[in-house]
Amino acid sequence: MSNQSKEPRLHIATIGKTVGIKGDMKFHIHCDFPEQFQKNSTFLTNKNNTITLSDVNLERGLIKIAGINTVEDAKKFTNVKLYTTREETRKNCHLEEGEFFWFDLEDCEVYEDGKLLGVVNEVERITISNYLNVKTNDELVKAGSAKSFLIPFHKPFILNTDIDKKIITVSGAMDILEAS
Repeated sequence: MSNQSKEPRLHIATIGKTVGIKGDMKFHIHCDFPEQFQKNSTFLTNKNNTITLSDVNLERGLIKIAGINTVEDAKKFTNVKLYTTREETRKNCHLEEGEFFWFDLEDCEVYEDGKLLGVVNEVERITISNYLNVKTNDELVKAGSAKSFLIPFHKPFILNTDIDKKIITVSGAMDILEAS
């Protein structure tokens, strides 16, 4: 457990209001991997403790916390945020070919035609598309470019993503930067 507290925590869900009389609670998922919410799965909370789920109904958006059987006890968990770690995410979530965890894309250097455009600051979802929010290379900013810009994270803009080397090769991003 001490290792989990040092690693950055990822906010993956928020518990909502109580439902019914047996301590069931609404559940709002803030991640792309609902499969990690299963009976007996344990999560860190923003109150620096852990909870274990005793029941999960993803279709209805409901959970039950182990040991919580009354509305009064459940109400103490309203608006509590659930967290996991990168290590737990890698263990519990399955990626398809060509998919990446957002936290693995952050801090990658972005290159076009061998030229460093900048570093991925974060990944943003706008409507149904993911975008790399890139902090522009200082040399380009000094030459008059915007301090940051967005690149759609899909073809034809993304040519290659190498998580191990922390390098993303792009096409057409320089045009986006110049128009920013």
